[in-house]
Amino acid sequence: MPEQDMWEFERECAARDLKAVCGCDEAGAGPLAGPVYAAAVILPLGLDIPGLNDSKKLTEKKREQLFPIIKEQAVAWAVARVEAEEIDRTDILSARMKAMQLAIDALAVSADFALIDGNRDRGKCAAITTPHDLIVKGDSRSASIAAASVLAKVSRDHWMVETAKQYPEYQFEQHKGYGTKLHYDLLRQYGPSPIHRRTFLKNL
Repeated sequence: MPEQDMWEFERECAARDLKAVCGCDEAGAGPLAGPVYAAAVILPLGLDIPGLNDSKKLTEKKREQLFPIIKEQAVAWAVARVEAEEIDRTDILSARMKAMQLAIDALAVSADFALIDGNRDRGKCAAITTPHDLIVKGDSRSASIAAASVLAKVSRDHWMVETAKQYPEYQFEQHKGYGTKLHYDLLRQYGPSPIHRRTFLKNL
């Protein structure tokens, strides 16, 4: 998709006289371990950040390069997380919604409106309460959501690398908690750690 289309949704919001519009996305819904992270970002309308795209389409190196640029150039940004224990106690959809709303609530500039990646805005016990639009594949269609996807993904990866020092036997720095063959092999060898999502470990 052409780069200029990344601002279509933000321009539509501006035409509706919405002043502070944030993009919001989460990272880490699928892994077997660690929290789910979310980020909310308000960008200056039309800001050009070369290479900005859905974090899943970027290399780790590119995400790391964009991470400080987004934080520096954003009007406001925030990152939030919901821990593995709460994911087990509730459910991953509710945890994702809670993390996104926590990120929106943490913005230094209060958001009038949110552009949310995906097609879900509520779980059993959490929902997006800020006025919002849902955008399927928003992380590759909206600059604000793409920026949020990068902040959420990089923040979570950094947390997993840091936490790997506490639990070196699981090699979290290698797989970031995702269900790779290596991760499953180590789980079978050592059993789950305190940061594993017990409800995700059906295949052991």
